[in-house]
Amino acid sequence: MKYDMLIIGSGPGGYVAAIRAAQLGRKVALVERAEAGGVCLNWGCIPTKALLKSAQVYGYCSHAEQYGLDLSGEVRPNLEKIVARSRAVAETMSRGVQFLLKKNNIDLIAGFGRLTAPGRVDVDGTEYEADHIILATGARPREMPFIPVDGEHVITSRQALAMTRLPETMIVVGSGAIGSELAWFYAALGVKVTVIEYLPRMMPLEDEEVSKTMERAFRKLRATVLVGTTVKQVRVAEAGHCEVEIEGKKGPETLTADVVLSAVGIQANIEGIGLEELGVAVERGKVRVDEFYRTNVPGIYAIGDIVPGPALAHVASAEGICCVEAICGLSPEPVDYTTIPSCIFTQPEVASVGMTEQQAAEQGLAVKIGRFPFTASGKATAAGDRDGFVKLIFDEQERLLGAHMVGASVTEMLAEPTLARKLGATAHRIARTIHAHPTMNEGVMEAAEAALGAAIHL
Repeated sequence: MKYDMLIIGSGPGGYVAAIRAAQLGRKVALVERAEAGGVCLNWGCIPTKALLKSAQVYGYCSHAEQYGLDLSGEVRPNLEKIVARSRAVAETMSRGVQFLLKKNNIDLIAGFGRLTAPGRVDVDGTEYEADHIILATGARPREMPFIPVDGEHVITSRQALAMTRLPETMIVVGSGAIGSELAWFYAALGVKVTVIEYLPRMMPLEDEEVSKTMERAFRKLRATVLVGTTVKQVRVAEAGHCEVEIEGKKGPETLTADVVLSAVGIQANIEGIGLEELGVAVERGKVRVDEFYRTNVPGIYAIGDIVPGPALAHVASAEGICCVEAICGLSPEPVDYTTIPSCIFTQPEVASVGMTEQQAAEQGLAVKIGRFPFTASGKATAAGDRDGFVKLIFDEQERLLGAHMVGASVTEMLAEPTLARKLGATAHRIARTIHAHPTMNEGVMEAAEAALGAAIHL
């Protein structure tokens, strides 16, 4: 079978690229060895958010009296039902992807795709031809030799999404988005959670003020957060519990827990797909590409988690569209990696785009900073969610450099500062854009006013 374009991997990079190619009149095939939609829809972004929503609802029920509600009986989490709902949500989204592929006349080929020659892909013994081949094979949880995963006592995010009983204690190694979200989920359901972070602060890629706020939020949830701490070794004792050797501010220690969740990052899926045979260049575990995702081998492209850049679903989608449009001769604008929105769906949520205050200082930029705490927000006070703030960073010309937010629904608010940064909006423009009242989003306007020294509600 000959195609104009063949894409290996049906995650947010692959399936979006396939649909865009079909829209542009190309004959397209999509190869997938597991469920349509890839890790994101099936074992990542979507099922995780379903779990987190259940934990949020449990939290509201547990504190119903704060909202003037009397609930009879004890509210208890049922992990088996919570996970079943999460899996149902994932399956619904996967079916949705299959519907879109069928609607756009895209062939979905089940199996493991491997490059065999320029323009040729083998899928479990059947060979296909294509003028252009896009690799979108994604990534998997990184496994470290000192944290041997057995899938039962020492687990990755995949097993954490499908547990059927709540452990009494859990140690989470790593406090990035994956580690923090799953740590919050289990802590919110009553598990005694300890988060261990090698770097000096929690959520180390976020602005320092965000990190400090989230450490307090986790401790408020009665979770323990150990930063600047190295995990030396994890082992499963004969009794079935895990022993974790660490070294931190107190020196060497051994912690114990029923379960250890390894959330130390991800590893690109580039093994066994024919890169070496075709001579596709790889650097530091990622496929080397240009601004339009062309590899050094003509007709071979790569997008998503297997290329340098943030390993985020929305980034993979943007890369897929850019790659396909370039192939089709549309001269797309390259992806702007300085304006990538990032979200962490804990409670409170974390949302950011652009430079942190520390990054601006490292570049020697003179900045103006505006802050607005949600304690001053009428909507946040009415909702009972006053934790957090909006922090906007502007340059000397008052153009937005970065936005960093902690609070309820801030991931939904992030689109405004992302667009503002993309369009080069100034503090004055943001401050003079009328925002609906009462909304959490007023915090963006208020922070811009604060940067101008014109704050009304502070």
